[in-house]
Amino acid sequence: MRICVIGLGYVGAVTAVCLARDGNQVLGIDLDPTKIDLLKRGQAPIIEEGLQEVTLAAAQSGRLEVASEVDARIATCDLIFVCVGTPSAPNGSQNLAAVERVAQQIGAALKSASGFPIVVMRSTIYPGTTDTFVQPLLEASSGKKANVDFGLCFQPEFLREGSSIKDFYKPPFTIVGSNSDKPVAVVRELFKALPGEFIVTSTRNAEMMKLACNAFHAMKVSFANEVGRLGRSLGVDARAVMDLLCRDTSLNISPAYLRPGFAFGGSCLPKDLRALLYMAKRNDVELPLLKGIADSNVDHIDHALTLIRASGNRKVGMIGLSFKAGTDDLRESPLVTLAEQLIGKGYELKIYDPAVSLARLIGANKRYIQQTIPHIESLLTDDLAATGAYGEVIVVGHRSNEIDAAVGGWLKAGKHVVDLAGVNGAGNANYAGVCW
Repeated sequence: MRICVIGLGYVGAVTAVCLARDGNQVLGIDLDPTKIDLLKRGQAPIIEEGLQEVTLAAAQSGRLEVASEVDARIATCDLIFVCVGTPSAPNGSQNLAAVERVAQQIGAALKSASGFPIVVMRSTIYPGTTDTFVQPLLEASSGKKANVDFGLCFQPEFLREGSSIKDFYKPPFTIVGSNSDKPVAVVRELFKALPGEFIVTSTRNAEMMKLACNAFHAMKVSFANEVGRLGRSLGVDARAVMDLLCRDTSLNISPAYLRPGFAFGGSCLPKDLRALLYMAKRNDVELPLLKGIADSNVDHIDHALTLIRASGNRKVGMIGLSFKAGTDDLRESPLVTLAEQLIGKGYELKIYDPAVSLARLIGANKRYIQQTIPHIESLLTDDLAATGAYGEVIVVGHRSNEIDAAVGGWLKAGKHVVDLAGVNGAGNANYAGVCW
């Protein structure tokens, strides 16, 4: 293929030389004359093991051209990768000046395009930037229509500094965010030799996924460091602890818990988090990340309360009370906290949770219910239909086949539904999801 890579920084330079190495004809473009001069001489503009050799081979093959500005040559390219920087502004926002400039330049060059060139955004950008910022600029500058006259998609990279060549050829997966099938087919063909799953999603999902990945990596570094500081104060080898933690691929290094939903609770997570924080305080160790977890959990419960209040209704049918479905464990249940806040603010409640209703009679939590939340016990019912009929707003905290089926009926009946469990009734004006 004939490919253009605009922006020859870390991501762009690696992308350009690797694609040239793979047999593609690549045009690299950057405003920095030093980078252009180095690449013309077959030298990489960044220092990294293996990159110099790949760059030299690409230059000597004749498949790597470089230029200092966008020109008409890109109109003949099959793919145009945009890899310009999006640095932070003083207030933390992304500076999209380079994206804006390049989009306008590409659009002007595409006026003369006779084929179906595809613009591939690789810069890390806000969700929605490709669709609502880049696309209008390209269309206005070219006089053409996206995904009719030219393609447009977002394709994030997963390159770590220090191992970029290895990462380029062994990505965890290849993701393309697109609103059209044709750009996806061309990108799939380009990267068909790479291992890992090829995943297609929306542009917004792909843009957000890249930002979420980097935030997750940053959080993992800080988490390990906080465990390390606490471990050191306690005479514990935190490196050994983290090694053991990573060996659990069922819960720790896995999709477990990484599902947007309601707040955490139960007998373990809140208690053990507090224990860690107490030990840190006793040993004068600051753990802001771990301390912030509990604050974030409280904010999430407050967010659910805000959604309920926004419905404008005072009668609440609450589906679920225990900290998760299928158990009668009410200890530190966020749904109990939510119910107590609603009661305190004068809301009228009926609560359906069959496991908790049974526990009132025979369960180990009978005493807990009677002694700790007697004001809630009187609100419990074992009739799902009656709970739905009572509530003007239905708060769905648990899921089951029966509950999932009932949600649609409640929405049709004009009930407001606040979904904390992921049943999903998106598209209905009376539906509000806590994280979706």
